[in-house]
Amino acid sequence: MLDLTYDSPKIKTIAGAQHDWELVIGMEVHAQVASNAKLFSGASTQFGSEPNSNVSFVDAAMPGMLPVINEYCIEQAVRTGLGLKAEINLKSAFDRKNYFYPDLPQGYQISQLYHPIVGEGEVLVEMGDGTARNVRVERIHMEQDAGKSIHDMDPNMSFVDVNRTGVCLMEIVSKPDIRGPEEAAAYLTKLRQILRYLGTCNGDMQSGAMRADVNVSICLPGQYEKYQATQDFGHLGTRCEIKNMNSMRFIQQAIMVEAARQIKIVEGGGTVDQETRLYDPDKGETRSMRSKEEAHDYRYFPDPDLLPLEIEQAWVDDIEANLPELPDAKKSRFINDFGLTDYDASVLTAELESADYFEQVAQGRDGKASANWVINELFGRLKKDDKDIENSPVTPTQLGGIIDLIASDAISGKIAKDLFEIVYTDGGDPAKIVEEKGMKQVTDTGAIEAALDDIIAANPAQVEKAKENPKLAGWFVGQVMKATGGKANPKAVNQLVAQKLKG
Repeated sequence: MLDLTYDSPKIKTIAGAQHDWELVIGMEVHAQVASNAKLFSGASTQFGSEPNSNVSFVDAAMPGMLPVINEYCIEQAVRTGLGLKAEINLKSAFDRKNYFYPDLPQGYQISQLYHPIVGEGEVLVEMGDGTARNVRVERIHMEQDAGKSIHDMDPNMSFVDVNRTGVCLMEIVSKPDIRGPEEAAAYLTKLRQILRYLGTCNGDMQSGAMRADVNVSICLPGQYEKYQATQDFGHLGTRCEIKNMNSMRFIQQAIMVEAARQIKIVEGGGTVDQETRLYDPDKGETRSMRSKEEAHDYRYFPDPDLLPLEIEQAWVDDIEANLPELPDAKKSRFINDFGLTDYDASVLTAELESADYFEQVAQGRDGKASANWVINELFGRLKKDDKDIENSPVTPTQLGGIIDLIASDAISGKIAKDLFEIVYTDGGDPAKIVEEKGMKQVTDTGAIEAALDDIIAANPAQVEKAKENPKLAGWFVGQVMKATGGKANPKAVNQLVAQKLKG
């Protein structure tokens, strides 16, 4: 872990009728592995294809078809584990989890229950207020994704699309270290960021490439500390799992709704049943889906078609040696090398593409000035136009050129904003645009002084007022800027105004 010091976030409490209650949250995040082929077949993983077009005989569970492990999927899982500073298990194994769904052709899911490929890791979750929570990852196991049942295309029938069947999933299971809804959203955001930096999952929650099951329980103040000391879950309340969440906003809402439901039950003398629930955002409630896995007979057993998976340490070491710079390290470097604030560095490293763009702009230039232009001007305009950084009309070279013109006093900050608008809309070389459009600021003090003398001569009453109250000198600065079409060097104008009004 990086040498960063943070205070822990304040624990979220909810007032019940009888007690204050604390939240305890763990998350199981399902992340689709970024790969061209599925986990056990060569079928395409392309999203948005025609229904049932990316299906091999293995995916369709045709008789006699045997799974073959996709080595690249294994590599992506190992890369993810290394990115989370986790233990990599050189020996792992696949199991069959038996259950029936219409969109699961095999009638079972190949998963890793007993021997996962990745062991314990961690995710540093910053809350944006100087606090952070270190959330422990318990394990990452690999499994097949199921297909998709579609219920809204016909009033009388449901349809099944098995394109997604067999796509490789990483299930990233956290310890119950998250203590509030905001922390849960921040954890998922940070995890998504790390996976995108690693290139192991695109993190697209809208397409289902990343989704979360959220385990929620409540406890009285002081009980969580007893759990931490003993690792005895008996100190915590019974957890319920909220299934298939793919929205940060809904995750936070669902946690609060479920916690309130559990508090009402416990304070009413009842007991919370461990179960899987679904969140209905329209009704603002969670509803029971099924009893939990411990009460369900999935009849796990080692998959007879797959030998235990053994990988070599040298292969793992090679993957680790080629890991990209990860968000925490990049943020720390931006703060140290470019003199950025914690906030600016966080914004710029939120997405890998944004970080790369900034670094190109800042190369050989003032880091703080570069950050201000990227964050305030460019990001602001892109957000207004609903564009992402990859589709920015302004290249890093063009934005750097604008910053260079300001640094050389060729243009003022105000002119620079006008220039940015021209480049954003029409493109072009900033330096050439300044020359062609006569936008270069006036640095000739003689010309500025002549304009100021005319203004002073025409406004003797204003001169006397300004001599009595120096704050009124700004009026003369504004008049000079107006007289020169905004091209006068503001620094030179301010100096001359101060000199003239002294006499």
